[in-house]
Amino acid sequence: MPYVLVACAIVSEVTATLSLRGSHGFTRPLPSVVVAVGYVAAFVLLALALKSLDVGPVYAIWSGLGTVGALAGGAVIYGERITPTTALGAALIIIGVAVLYLGGGNAHG
Repeated sequence: MPYVLVACAIVSEVTATLSLRGSHGFTRPLPSVVVAVGYVAAFVLLALALKSLDVGPVYAIWSGLGTVGALAGGAVIYGERITPTTALGAALIIIGVAVLYLGGGNAHG
């Protein structure tokens, strides 16, 4: 269950981040509200997950996969280019997250 909270936190954070561009500097109300609600939801969900998970690996997962999600979402929604270099960077982030996760220290007792 805690990792479901982390996944939901990632989705909330990526949604908020992608909505930042659509808010046009907070001049459009709906995307601006999505930004605020998305970031608050992301932090609340992350805080709930941290009740039973260690902060280091969870933060690495959240920030790393959030970065990759924002990169992918920017490409799909806004037509931003993903170059071989950015694709390599995203792959390295995913590998790094996997190494941290597999290294243990995921749940505290």
